[in-house]
Order: sequence, then C-alpha cells, then structure tokens
Amino acid sequence: MARILITSALPYINGIKHLGNLVGSQLPADLYARYCRLRGHEVMFICATDEHGTPAELAAAKAGKPVAEYCAEMHDVQAELAAGFELSFDHFGRSSSPQNHKLTQHLAGKLAEAGLIEEVSEKQVYSKADGRFLPDRYIEGTCPNCGYDKARGDQCEHCTKQLDPTDLINPRSAISGSTDLEIRETKHLFLKQSLMRDKLNAWIDSKTDWPVLTTSIAKKWLNDGDGLQDRGITRDLDWGIPVKKGDEDWPGMEGKVFYVWFDAPIEYIAATWEWADAHGYPNSAWERWWRTDKGADNVRYVQFMGKDNVPFHTLSFPATLMGSGEPWKLVDYIKSFNYLNYDGGQFSTSQGRGVFMDQALEILPADYWRWWLLSHAPENSDSEFTWENFQTSVNKDLADVLGNFVSRVTKFCRSKFGEEVPAGGRYGAAEEALIADLTARIGEYETLMDAMEVRKSATELRAIWAAGNEYLQNAAPWSVFKDDPDHAAAIIRLMLNLIRVYAALSAPFIPEAAAKILAALNSEDDAWPDDLEAALEVLKPGHRFEVPEVLFAKISDEDREGWQAKFAGQRG
Repeated sequence: MARILITSALPYINGIKHLGNLVGSQLPADLYARYCRLRGHEVMFICATDEHGTPAELAAAKAGKPVAEYCAEMHDVQAELAAGFELSFDHFGRSSSPQNHKLTQHLAGKLAEAGLIEEVSEKQVYSKADGRFLPDRYIEGTCPNCGYDKARGDQCEHCTKQLDPTDLINPRSAISGSTDLEIRETKHLFLKQSLMRDKLNAWIDSKTDWPVLTTSIAKKWLNDGDGLQDRGITRDLDWGIPVKKGDEDWPGMEGKVFYVWFDAPIEYIAATWEWADAHGYPNSAWERWWRTDKGADNVRYVQFMGKDNVPFHTLSFPATLMGSGEPWKLVDYIKSFNYLNYDGGQFSTSQGRGVFMDQALEILPADYWRWWLLSHAPENSDSEFTWENFQTSVNKDLADVLGNFVSRVTKFCRSKFGEEVPAGGRYGAAEEALIADLTARIGEYETLMDAMEVRKSATELRAIWAAGNEYLQNAAPWSVFKDDPDHAAAIIRLMLNLIRVYAALSAPFIPEAAAKILAALNSEDDAWPDDLEAALEVLKPGHRFEVPEVLFAKISDEDREGWQAKFAGQRG
C-alpha cells in the first residue's frame, strides 16, 4: 500500500465552472483518486475554492454583495456541484480559511528571513473617486489595437492583445466608472525567483517521467528571454490575506494583501490542515502528508491542472517551499492538460459560452458527462466537445456496450433461471479463453491508469466491456439453453459475475452506474479483481439479484438538436 497525495488546481470563486475547467483538473484527479483507493492505497485528495484577487471583488460587486458573503455562497455552490459530479474530495476547502492565512504569512516570513523577498517601488493607477490603487483588471478603456471599448488594463478580451493600463484610451475605474485617475508610486514585495533558477532547473531535470507538456512549459519560463523573473507577491486590495511576517506586522506593507497567485497553492497545504481540524485530528494528521520530517518523505504527491497553471506549480510554488528552508513535500508528478474547446470555438466563463457544470447536471446524470470528458480528455493536444460526438459516445459506449450487456444478461437469467445466480455446468475452452483475455486486458488497464493515461485507460475499459459482449454473442446462451440448460447456466453465472467485475473496474469513470450495478446484484463487494478467476466466483449459485433499470438512456437526435441550439449562445 502506498500513500498518495492528490491535488487538483483550485477552481476560481467567480461563478460556476464550465466543462473545460472540469476536465482540465478536478475530474481526472478524481478518476485517479478513486482508482488508487480501489487498489488499496491510502489517498488524500484535496481541492478548494480560490477566493482572493480582483475578479472575486468584481464578481461580488456585480452581485451586490460583500465579497466575504459572496465567496461563502459560491463556495457552497461549487461544493454542491462537485458532489453532483461525484468528485470524491477528502476535503474541499477555502483559500480564505484561517489556516491559509496563517500558513501564507508564515511562509512569507521564512522567505524574508532567507533573503528572497525584496521591496520594489512601482507606479500604478490610483482612482481618487474610489480612494485606492487599481489593479490592472480594475481598469477598463478602449483598446488601442482593435477599438473594443471594454478592454481591461491587462488584456483586451476581444483581440487578446496584452496591455498595460497606460495603453488604454479613455481609461476608467471598473468599480465606479470614474475617469479621475492618476499614476502614483506604491511599494510591493517581490519573490526573488531568479535566485532560485538553478535549483529549480536541477529539480525539474530530475523529473524525467513528467509529461512533455509540463516540462516544456516549465523550461520555457525558466530559459526563454531573460529567464525566470522575480514576481510581485502583494497587491493593494481590501480582500485577501493581510501582509505579515508570520505573526508580526510588515512595516511599510500596511493595508496590503498577498497576491492571489502566492496564497492559492499554499491552500493545498492549508486545506489538508482544514481537513484535520474538521475531523478533530491533531496537526500531525496533516503534517504527515506535507512535512518530510513528519512522514511525508514516503508520500507520492501528484498534481492535476490545465496547462495555464503549470508555471505557478513548476516554478513559483516550488520556489516558495524550497526557499522557506523548511522540509515541505514537493510535487512528484504533474499531470497537465491542454484545452477543451466547444463546438467550433472556445469555452469561456467570462462570455458564458459552452456548457457549465450546473447546466450539464440539469439535462443528464453525471456519468454521461464523466465518461465523455475523460474518454476525450485533452492530454496531448486540445480536444473539442461537439454534440454529435457526445451523442455517439454515450449511445455506443455506455448504452450499446455496457448498458446493453448488463440488461441482456440479467433479463435472460430472470426469464430462464429466475432472479438468482444459476447453479450447474462447467466452464469450457471458450470461458477459459475469455478469462485469459480479460486478465491481460485488466493488466493493461492497470498499467495505463497507474500512468494516468486517461484517454487510453478509457479505451481499454471499453475494450474490456466489449470482450464480454463478444463472448456473450458467440456463446449464445439463449440457443444453448434449448439443448444444454446446464451449460447455459454456467455461461450466465460467469456473466453475472463479470457484471460485478465491470462495476469495480468502471467505478473510477462512472461511479453512479457502478453503484447501481452493485445494488442490483445485491452485492457490496466492489473489490478490485486482482485475481480475476476468484473475482468471477464471488456471486455464488442461489445469490439473489434484481434486473436493474436502464443504466444509460440513449440520446435522441431531437434531444441533441435541442441542446445544441440551447447552448449555442451565451449563458443567460
């Protein structure tokens, strides 16, 4: 048994996430966590809402609510949707937690002691009407490149050009709309990442098993242009973690908070601390996952994220932990993903384009989405959601292959032997060949799941389902029954046990369907089939079962066309 720590990139608090966000981090992390638990490993699966920064304040202002109240409400919404998608977090925390405040301030103090924090004077836009400095995203104006009149101070959403606030024509405050702006000097703290460059380079070089996507992005940030840059870790905002050195005030930093990119990854640790506190456990319960002097030296730490988060997790967060001089657990493997596009364009939270998590669950159960998203995960390149592909995948993979197999076997058994596992008959050459084939396939499935090859794992699982269908079709118990009912009984007994095996193997991908199958089989045995021959004898003759309801309803052309039209525009 191994100890495996799994973290998913934190979903941002400003609204409900779309399916592209889901498949880029949380869903594949859940797949791996479920699989590892089924294989008998001790797993700690952590996620949280990322609650600080400019967009949270803007979203709260738009909703007409205090930012703390807005974040609390949206955390509950996101937690409920995560549960709806069967995401099996051990804890779903909040980056605004007292634990994250304490840890962030502690680590900043340690970095300062190590000489890795520098005060830098900067010129920023100040709004007299708002009485505050405005972060880049709080400034709107006309883009000098394309003329879009709602460009932000960091980037124009319309033409994607990178901007500085001073580039904007007719700039105004995104808070009050005031144009009474001026440039003022302010001081901020910078993490001197450049001093860590060689150490980070050597560390990344040691990760020879990382995906090419992960390593290439990290190396690009390390070596392109002027190389790794020092980065600001504070902002002039009201909402966030106040700047302190541990428990002490930081002279000159009064009224400032830590920049969201700095405190968000620290929340991985803090959320584990939250988990321990929520269960009444001592600090040693979370420290054994995160401190190598407290037992974390034998933990394998795996992170899941979209490619846009790779620089922070390969460089900035490790620089924070390494630079502290304390024995924190560093990531062992980073599974990064490309982007999922939507029906000829891009998913967009800001533009409300695509299918969002709440909408998806309103029209179909979670397993339909989990299967499609994971079997089409954007691992080696961007992938695209289309309604036609979604319909085909659900109908062929889930309904025709798995659902039809379960239905045919259980209904045939009920009609000929009643709702119990039949006795009689022995397995012959065909059954032995099936067991041998499935043993090899399950071994390959395990290899792919261990390697976090998500799409290939889905392909192999489907092949395992198909092997049972092919055997059933060739064995034809409905024909055999006429002349040799005992042999037909043996075939069906094997198939009923195979259905239970399918439930165990499929649970990481489609947990709701797996649970329904086990419930229909009147079995709580969801053990992984390490010994397939033994696993195919679990349900003994006379064991009662029920024919389950339809596991997966097919998607009609009418439904597909209706959904395609409904989600063609922006979210209402």
